[in-house]
Amino acid sequence: MPSCVRTEHVLAAILSSTEDGLLSFTLDGTIHTWSRGAELLYGYSEPEIVGQPLGRLLPSDDAPKFDGLVHAAIQGEFPQYESGKRLRKDGSPIFLGVSRAPIRTEQGEIVGIVESARVLTDSSTEIVSEERLKQTIEQMPMVLWTTDLNLRLTSCLGAGLRSGNSRNGELLGKSVYEYLKCQDPHTTPIAQHYEALRGVSSQFEYKRHNRVLELHLEPLRSASGEIIGCIGAGLDITERKKTEEKIRYQATHDALTGLSNYREFLDSLEREARRGQRSNKSFAVLLLDLDALKSINDRLGHLAGNRALKRLSEVMKEQCRSTDLAARYGGDEFAVLLIDADPSMARQIAGRVQAALRNGREQPPLTVSIGISVFPDDGRSAQDLLEAADRELYRQKRASRSRVVSARAR
Repeated sequence: MPSCVRTEHVLAAILSSTEDGLLSFTLDGTIHTWSRGAELLYGYSEPEIVGQPLGRLLPSDDAPKFDGLVHAAIQGEFPQYESGKRLRKDGSPIFLGVSRAPIRTEQGEIVGIVESARVLTDSSTEIVSEERLKQTIEQMPMVLWTTDLNLRLTSCLGAGLRSGNSRNGELLGKSVYEYLKCQDPHTTPIAQHYEALRGVSSQFEYKRHNRVLELHLEPLRSASGEIIGCIGAGLDITERKKTEEKIRYQATHDALTGLSNYREFLDSLEREARRGQRSNKSFAVLLLDLDALKSINDRLGHLAGNRALKRLSEVMKEQCRSTDLAARYGGDEFAVLLIDADPSMARQIAGRVQAALRNGREQPPLTVSIGISVFPDDGRSAQDLLEAADRELYRQKRASRSRVVSARAR
């Protein structure tokens, strides 16, 4: 370039170009320079737009995204090229391909951004589809995000992890620590981001704000295959988890009483027996039989019989500890697994259940027979403990019937 050609002449020639919409703006979003091409592209003259905020060219839903871009620019990282929608002076949309570069001081500090935009006439349909896709993702219970090598967000779409009134565009440039509200690098989901930077993919569930998400994390690679960050995708599975929990509850609980069913009780008992064999800690089993249920059904009907079963189940819930497992064993039989209980505690809880049922004011009066077995004294397997408790239960029932017969004879 001849020395007689001054820099300001070159700049003036660039700004007078009609091919591209060239402009520059400071980090507070104020437009600083405006080319002839920008005037033709957007419809604003230089006096009308210089000194005005760049937001006048942006759709309202893109304003937070611009704020995130500026924040990323201050950090020295922002998209060099992207496509999207802008607004003309008359409010009509135009679809542009936009290139950006930082404006730096002699000390290397970024003080502004220069932007060149060109209408994507051949790709408008694709851009519209892309915009519609983004709008769709923004409304879906999912989230897509990418980060750089320092785990700062470079893109973010979707409503899956959004909180309050924040918009995804406002998150650009922020760290995943802030985005995911987690400061410990060794816990989920931060640890998985560091694994992705080392080339390891992961899939896991993550709970936040009473929601459950299924997250996938992968290394983000450049065209040459070099890892340049992370890419994450998450789907809100809260409702699915609730449905699964409901199905599991129905499969493991008795519909009438709300207590655990036979299968759940037996599985828990077998697990506790294995734990007891490892730790040698005692626990107890109670088998309960509601006395004279057949008589109640015959005299008062099955609805009264069902109410009697529910009365016993309510007493069991009240008198057992939160760590214990109460179950309807079958028909008029019930069971309780007493965790970390010795014979004395087992007899105490059994006595409380019998007393509470006997002292109940609701008619007809109810009584219950209870058999007790304790690990390891009465057996070391689930089967042995159930058989021992069953023998004790029927000894009590025989004794109870004998007392009734004797009382009638007198």
